[in-house]
Formats: sequence, C-alpha cells, structure tokens
Amino acid sequence: MRFCYFIFFFVFTLFAKENDSFITAEEYAQHLYENPRGIGCIKCHGKRGEGMVISSYKHQDKTIVLKTTEINSLDYEAFRSALQSRRGIMPKYFLTSSEIKALFDYLHKEK
Repeated sequence: MRFCYFIFFFVFTLFAKENDSFITAEEYAQHLYENPRGIGCIKCHGKRGEGMVISSYKHQDKTIVLKTTEINSLDYEAFRSALQSRRGIMPKYFLTSSEIKALFDYLHKEK
C-alpha cells in the first residue's frame, strides 16, 4: 500500500506545475479591477484606468464636474498609497500587497 502512495505522489509531482491555476494572472487582475470589494475601479476610472467624468451638476450658476484621476499613469508608490488611504470620494479598499501589484501590472501592461 505504501508503494502505491509513493507511485501516486511521484507521478503527481511529475505532472503538477507550481503555477497551475484555473485563471491567468491577467484574468485575476481584470476581475480585481472590475470588482475588488463591492464596487469596481472600472466604474469610476474607466475601462483601462484612463479616468472619466462621473457626474456634473449646477450649483449657484456654476457647473461642478466630478472627474476621477487617470490611474494608469501613476507610479507604483502613488498607486499603492491611493488604494490604502481614503481621499475624497475614493473608498478605501482592503487589498493585499499581491492584489495591489496585480492591479498595477494590469493597468500598466502594453496597451
């Protein structure tokens, strides 16, 4: 019986790859971008982080435009900082370091 376990383990390790996953790193990052924790980055920052106008309205005869930042041109430190703090209307996301890196790489890949 022990021999059978040994053979199974040996064969399994021959065919198992360390990075096997049912989704690619890019698919994972895209999912994070579209829905990281409730509301996705895509809703406010656009399809590839280019920023967009969320709303505009008139207040005391002035037009107020609520526009988001272009995040696909931020350096990594600024990107990480924005995700870990709460500023203005930007919600604070509780993302891991690897999730932040995946999002950054997704937005900064060749267009």
